[in-house]
Amino acid sequence: MAFAPTSTYFDLGDGSIMGSFTEKDYGKHFEFSANPELTLAPPAHGGRNMEFPHLVWVTTPVEGIDCGYRKAKVGKTVVHIITNEDEYGRAVVEKWDIKNFKKYVENA
Repeated sequence: MAFAPTSTYFDLGDGSIMGSFTEKDYGKHFEFSANPELTLAPPAHGGRNMEFPHLVWVTTPVEGIDCGYRKAKVGKTVVHIITNEDEYGRAVVEKWDIKNFKKYVENA
């Protein structure tokens, strides 16, 4: 389980938190938020560049320790996620099947 930092929450942060999902193969739960930067890379199956508008939080924040994220495009059943760079500096993109997709909405 990896939760986004409180700096993304609606009540404590900037409200950029967007939702959560569970990765199908390993059953790991992740939260995701908006990516403040424009990030382009080809999808996992190849082809033309697409935008990666989300940050998938891969470690739970610990006070005083920087937490990690991966840039991604999160859909309702699939996530294209940048997991690494190759020796030429190009993005390595994986496709994850997901379940239990939840979109967060701010309570007014």
